[in-house]
Amino acid sequence: MNYRPLVLLVWTGFSLQWGWALEAAKGRVFHDANSNGKIDATEEGVPSVCVSNGKEVVRTDEIGEWELPVTDDTVLFVVKPTGWRVPVSEAQVPQFYYNHKPNGSPELQTPGVAPTGPLPESIDFALYPQEEPTKFSTLFFGDPQARGLMEVDFVTHDVVEECIGMDAAFGMSLGDIVADDPELFGVLNESIAQIGVPWYNVFGNHDTNRGATEDRWADETFERYYGPSTYAFEYGGVSFIPLNNIYFKPEGGYTAKLREEQIEFIRNYLSTAPEDQLVVLTMHAPIVRCENSGELFRILEKRPHTLSISAHYHQQVHFFLTERWGWQGEQPHHHFVNATVSGSWWCGMKDELGIPHATMNDGAPNGYSIIAFDGHDYSIRFKAARRPEDYQMNIYAPSEIASASAGGTEVLVNVFAGSERSTVEMKFGESGEWTAMAQTRAADPECLRMHELGEYLDLEHNGTKLDEVFGWKMDKPRENSHMWLGHLPPNPEVGTHTLTVRTTDMFGQTYTDHRVVRVR
Repeated sequence: MNYRPLVLLVWTGFSLQWGWALEAAKGRVFHDANSNGKIDATEEGVPSVCVSNGKEVVRTDEIGEWELPVTDDTVLFVVKPTGWRVPVSEAQVPQFYYNHKPNGSPELQTPGVAPTGPLPESIDFALYPQEEPTKFSTLFFGDPQARGLMEVDFVTHDVVEECIGMDAAFGMSLGDIVADDPELFGVLNESIAQIGVPWYNVFGNHDTNRGATEDRWADETFERYYGPSTYAFEYGGVSFIPLNNIYFKPEGGYTAKLREEQIEFIRNYLSTAPEDQLVVLTMHAPIVRCENSGELFRILEKRPHTLSISAHYHQQVHFFLTERWGWQGEQPHHHFVNATVSGSWWCGMKDELGIPHATMNDGAPNGYSIIAFDGHDYSIRFKAARRPEDYQMNIYAPSEIASASAGGTEVLVNVFAGSERSTVEMKFGESGEWTAMAQTRAADPECLRMHELGEYLDLEHNGTKLDEVFGWKMDKPRENSHMWLGHLPPNPEVGTHTLTVRTTDMFGQTYTDHRVVRVR
């Protein structure tokens, strides 16, 4: 097989940069017609499929063969193309990679990859044909963040169970899969697998390997369970690129940034993708926190259809990036900060099932997103855990008020997944007129009350067995951008009235809710 010139040039740079001995890995991407996981004499290779070592990207030749340089710490992977699927483990984790670590991971508190031995003569990736419509739905979980088996059960009973059997092409956890205990990956995978769809994963700051002394070893346990922490796959004509943007600092802590080889991988992979294809980047820390987001923006800006998704904030936020954020594209780039499954870190009063309310810092309930794709278009719908699908807002207005003092009384609405592109209107009583509400920045008042209650209980009981009833203490609520302000009309008629609020989001999805007010 002859190398493409690009690969030869990049290979040389790779060797000089890292100073590691390089070997040539090779293999085939093949149609596993009999599903036995190995190439049989009658099985054909699949041409023009991307394979990568995390930096270089090559396409397979006419008989499915590929070749790439590797070091003693390389994860090789195939980019699943549209119309094909890869094998999945019993836990529904896609098996699209090969860890090449001849000596295994260094000794760490949580085991990483076991020694893989010498490079195999051929590393072969199996594919299976499947129908992939251009219109499909997906599930996105932010921060399941389980701190032990009890919180694995919270994830399971609060969210997983209601997703079982849902019509989704695949799902993805957007990092902080666990809370500083990567050994929990396995049991949490088994629970999420019950949903019954392939499940991809993103690396988060709380997924860091215990005992890591430098960034390159921080994701060793992640690689053991999931393979590369930066990779790509395609579904229904959409390119998905999960990224590890958590950079581990040896002195402690982390920062959000991409490594040089990741930037090169994105550049190399997207050079093979049609220019008008929708590209969806997923990551843990929001792109606006990423130190070198400008390098990523330069690659994306000329593409007409892009979206990026993160988690980490424990609240929902829609960013529309312009020059203020360093984005120079013709149209703003949409970056969506997804809701978290763990809400505010599984804290707060426990309900009748023993699960904390876990209200996020923005006053929205814990939950997840259902993201639908249709060619270049997409829509995002928030789903609160164990709540009706149309539970999309909280309305704050007095239960009772005197008619003479009603005029100008504030009505505050928290539209959980609202953005600057949402419209929110209110109407008081059957004969009232619809009036526009104004977007404002504020903390959710009920979230503040719950936080103050937690502070009071903690002070009164000095924390004694408090977690048995109250759970972990809430973090202080934050102002958010999905609050809307309106006012009651002056001198309403005495009696009982319905205050109705309706909102339409940027995707044309409309939701309505009510609050009953007595006027005396």
